[in-house]
Amino acid sequence: MARENIKPSIAFRNSVIILILWIALYLIISALINSFIPIYYKEFNTYVLTPYGSYINIVLALVFGYMIIVSFSNVAYWSLRLRYPHGTAQAVKSVFMIIGIGALLASIAGAVAGGAAGVALGGFIGLVIGFASQQVLGQAIAGLFILLARPIRIGDYATLAGETGAIEDISSMFTIVRKDDGVLVLIPNNMLIGSKIYVIKRST
Repeated sequence: MARENIKPSIAFRNSVIILILWIALYLIISALINSFIPIYYKEFNTYVLTPYGSYINIVLALVFGYMIIVSFSNVAYWSLRLRYPHGTAQAVKSVFMIIGIGALLASIAGAVAGGAAGVALGGFIGLVIGFASQQVLGQAIAGLFILLARPIRIGDYATLAGETGAIEDISSMFTIVRKDDGVLVLIPNNMLIGSKIYVIKRST
């Protein structure tokens, strides 16, 4: 079943349940590995947890952190789908994914280093990720603004960033225009913000 055909209220409820399950599963597994198993099996603490405990916790944080970010993004998506179309909700989801993954990597890097060095390293990693994803995040935010403000709609015949044609799709990253000669042009959404948009003919 396509995502657009799923009833948003049911999907929202299911996404919240999945998010709660991932958080609970992470807490349970982390508690088992770091607390309960070492109490009853001293050998586990000696031969596994002491030499490899930090690596195990990093892997757990990466795997479960990613799944929690995905689940939270789905919750945000379906909560918006109760009121907005797919494109708008997908743009918000993309922004949450980018920010969440960047924060996850920065926090893990800081935790590995520990102390003041960890704070500095985490901040540095976050800065690097921020610069690296600046273009992508800028396009996603611009796409979200376009989808919410709706200066253009699918089916409009318009001139965008110097390209004239029929608007076929507006996603979180690109606006797709089909020119009169049949060529498809993918225009980055951040090029549309602050530039003139000529709507020649509105869709009916």
